[in-house]
Amino acid sequence: MSAAPIRVAVVDDQPLFSAGLTMILRSQPDMELVGEAVDGAAAVDLVREVAPDVVLMDIRMPVMDGITATRTVTDHPQNATRVIVLTTIQHDEAVVRAIRAGAAGFLTKDTTPDFLLAAIRTVHSGHSVIAPALTNELLRDYTTPEPGNQAALAELSGRERDVFGLAAKGLGNAEIAAELVLSEATVKSHVGAILGKLALKNRIQLVAFAYEHHLIS
Repeated sequence: MSAAPIRVAVVDDQPLFSAGLTMILRSQPDMELVGEAVDGAAAVDLVREVAPDVVLMDIRMPVMDGITATRTVTDHPQNATRVIVLTTIQHDEAVVRAIRAGAAGFLTKDTTPDFLLAAIRTVHSGHSVIAPALTNELLRDYTTPEPGNQAALAELSGRERDVFGLAAKGLGNAEIAAELVLSEATVKSHVGAILGKLALKNRIQLVAFAYEHHLIS
């Protein structure tokens, strides 16, 4: 029995770009386009109505911007929808604000269709996606470091601090497991505990947290 398709919604106020996204999504046998919206308020209503697995969310839109819409969607405790924000500007403070709002990832609008599709599948599987070439620059430019604030990790156990440090550097669960000689299941459990203790929604927020508190360079 084949797996259910990934249910995707598109939120963008530019008709041409939105049409391109929908065409790409409809070409994929493992994805289903379940709705479109042209502003953040309509996006929130759409999510409540059809509960997509993944939303591709533009940042700058009328009525309600994508950051506010992302926060509204991800703050709902019963909502499993994950959001990928889209932007035309690479060096954009709004991207970091969207990550803080709970987005599971961000892409620039000039990304390739293959990368977009891979990002949707990755986010749907429970991971996060951030344009790799932009990560360090965005966080350096738009976070405010606090010198060596180890107190920020006071609630973490020693092993959780080890996992935190490697996750903050961008290592995946398998890589962390190999580095610390742990099982992937144990690493996954530690990451979940870390996110809970630090009140973070995903691994992207973990990286931002590490930069903000000057825990990695």
